[in-house]
Amino acid sequence: MVRDGYFYGLALIAVAVVVGLLTGVWAWSVLPLLLAAFFLWFFRDPKRQIPQEPGLVVSPADGKVTEVARVSAPGCGLLRISIFLSVFDVHVNRSPVAGVLREVRYRKGEYLNAMNPASAERNEQNLARLECADGTQVSFIQIAGLLARRIVFKKRVGDVLERGERVGLIKFGSRTDILLPDYAEPLVKPGDRVRGGSSVIARLPEAEFEPMMATADAELSI
Repeated sequence: MVRDGYFYGLALIAVAVVVGLLTGVWAWSVLPLLLAAFFLWFFRDPKRQIPQEPGLVVSPADGKVTEVARVSAPGCGLLRISIFLSVFDVHVNRSPVAGVLREVRYRKGEYLNAMNPASAERNEQNLARLECADGTQVSFIQIAGLLARRIVFKKRVGDVLERGERVGLIKFGSRTDILLPDYAEPLVKPGDRVRGGSSVIARLPEAEFEPMMATADAELSI
């Protein structure tokens, strides 16, 4: 379980006890106890079996695929895969590939419904760009939704990440986008359900994803 679950859950259990003791009406403690149970469940962090075959891209989040599209970017084309996380999904985010974290860019914004296409441009979001061992660039974006009010990202530029490694979370309903090179082969379609770290969503035929630890260490020491 994510640490936040204990924070919210134990705090609400304490509220329930105080309300019961002060009022003598323990029925009034039911609501905070139910909320405590919800938060303990919401912040669950199940173990996942990470695929090991080279070139695979795994889902960075649990949820439903809402878009698989080729999009234009300055000087290149990209494959974008969007995943919607409802309040009932696991909200722990994982790295879609192995590589060195080259960029982290946070931007404040609005809290439109994550199903709204405009949320990709206007909502609070955090972009993380990874460089694989062969130089392939893969980015994923945590996008806040209608209920989300906080994006958590725990890694720093220069960190070497493993495929499927936990990197943070988005609290409550939200969206995650993955940006891949245009030549990537999508392996999911809109409507598919995916699980963070274990569901394969795309393949990069020419990419070798195992990070070169010695090379990364040398780069970090410069």
